[in-house]
Amino acid sequence: MAKQTSFFRSVSRLYPHVKPILPRLILGLLCALLASVVALTIPQVLRVLINDSLRPGATADAVWASAGVILVLGIAEAALVALRRTFVINPATTVETRMRVSLYGHLQDLTVSFHDRWGSGQLLSRAMTDLNFLRRWMAFGAIMLVVTTLTVVIGVAVMFTMSWQLALIFLAAAVPIMIYGFRFRTRFSKVARRSQDQAGDLATTVEESVHGIRVLKAFGRSREALETFNGQAEELRQTEIAKARHQATFSMVVTLLPELALGAGLVVGILLAADGQLSIGALVAFFATAAVIAAPVEFSGMLLAMALTAKSALDRHFEVMDAQNTITSPAKPARPAELNGALGFHDVTFAFEDAPDKPILKGISLEIRPGETMALVGVTGSGKSALLQLVPRLYDVTRGSITIDGVDLRDFSVEELRRVVGVAFEDTTLFSNSVRDNVLLGARTNAGLGSGGAGEDELEAVLEEALDTAQAHFAYSLPVGLDTLIGDEGLSLSGGQRQRIALARAIAARPKILVLDDPLSALDVNTEELVEHRLREVLAGTTTLIVAHRPSTVTLADRVALLEDGRIAAVGTHAELLAANDHYRYVIASLKSEPRDLDSDLSALEDDAEEAIR
Repeated sequence: MAKQTSFFRSVSRLYPHVKPILPRLILGLLCALLASVVALTIPQVLRVLINDSLRPGATADAVWASAGVILVLGIAEAALVALRRTFVINPATTVETRMRVSLYGHLQDLTVSFHDRWGSGQLLSRAMTDLNFLRRWMAFGAIMLVVTTLTVVIGVAVMFTMSWQLALIFLAAAVPIMIYGFRFRTRFSKVARRSQDQAGDLATTVEESVHGIRVLKAFGRSREALETFNGQAEELRQTEIAKARHQATFSMVVTLLPELALGAGLVVGILLAADGQLSIGALVAFFATAAVIAAPVEFSGMLLAMALTAKSALDRHFEVMDAQNTITSPAKPARPAELNGALGFHDVTFAFEDAPDKPILKGISLEIRPGETMALVGVTGSGKSALLQLVPRLYDVTRGSITIDGVDLRDFSVEELRRVVGVAFEDTTLFSNSVRDNVLLGARTNAGLGSGGAGEDELEAVLEEALDTAQAHFAYSLPVGLDTLIGDEGLSLSGGQRQRIALARAIAARPKILVLDDPLSALDVNTEELVEHRLREVLAGTTTLIVAHRPSTVTLADRVALLEDGRIAAVGTHAELLAANDHYRYVIASLKSEPRDLDSDLSALEDDAEEAIR
């Protein structure tokens, strides 16, 4: 459940972001306030006009002079409103952009465990919708809330100078408004936060459905997905209706009570004027002033709702920004005197943060020699993928240590470690960019290339070797070759094609240690054989840790480590373990019947259909 904070405490956290543009915001506030003061001045001109210029014997010049003054005041008010917008819009958008970039940078730094807990739609709504609303509130809502409050205060003070009796009647309406306003603030804050959270959940559902559209279609679950989405959308609709109901009720209260007060004031004012205690001009000016401040009073409901929604947006923003990155570089990073690629696991225990009493890995000790290829095998849930993700510090060990050439991973700088360690996961993630940029994602940083001239030539050589090794020659025949945009998460490619691009990306980074999570699962037998042959050549000097989900992948390895229930049960060559270990024989036998990748099968069906049509 979200932690509740006061409005002013939440808004105060915005100050560091607003500080650089504060002078312009203050100028915008002054312009808006002056515009309101000008509007309040017009009734005083009317009072003078009625009391002096319209009395018997007055000349027409006085009327024209009063009309000219009112015209000048109207033009001044319009100009001040335009200046307000000029002063605040540009800096407000600057703050929005800086906060959005800061949020994105923070998300890049946060640990994988953080992203495991958060839906992507929730993060997207905070980065886009919430910050967009904050910009509008800074540029308009916050300024107008202050101006509205001051306008009402100044207006009521002016009313007292004209008739304290009528001003008291008008002021009496403020008491129930204040009481109801407190209740409104509490109720609206809760429903506004619920609305924003539901909108984030809805965005997550849309994103998941788009990314999983092939699976939904393949299993015929589109209608069920639509029904689920419809239910979430209906919940959001009901929440929005509740928001509108609260706001409408408050607006009714702040509109009705002042109007009733003015009605009563009109009766009392006429009696006072008839008794000679109040001039006709003062009576007209009083109600003209009341008309000027009536609009801000009626507007206050919307402004208060806007302020409370901005508070929720700020709370949601800082929920993410307050999350701590627990995987950081040490103050004084270390690295081996000579980087050979020896990888060691020393009594490693690992448990996820939300289940610390249920470790996935238990006392893992394993030594992988420089340049050696070690395969990890085990039944589903034995901890293979978890072990791999500890090497690039996507997660940190709970107990024990992992070393590279004798240096603890936690003593490396994170940037240096991830240049040393390359990864290719079974669940391939590609970016909405060209094939070239996807493959060379880590190559420019790791090799210090890409500045032009010979650097670009060497990058091209790295790119060609990586694609050749991964047997990703299909990339050259895409519509624009290697510059073809592959679409959102590479969904325009088959599962096997995506996996080969991901493998090429890991190879192109030229890491000293390479961790591969079943990188060949979506490939056909012939392609897998070609990839294995090239990998033997390319990985000759690279220490490789590879999860094998198929027996053929084990042939890549010099040695095999058997995981059983989060522990290392045996280590040896494939032949040794096959001859001596019953559980290893069981695991190898079970791997033979492991299901193929769905995307790959679907793509094969599509290819067969296209061939049949031809």
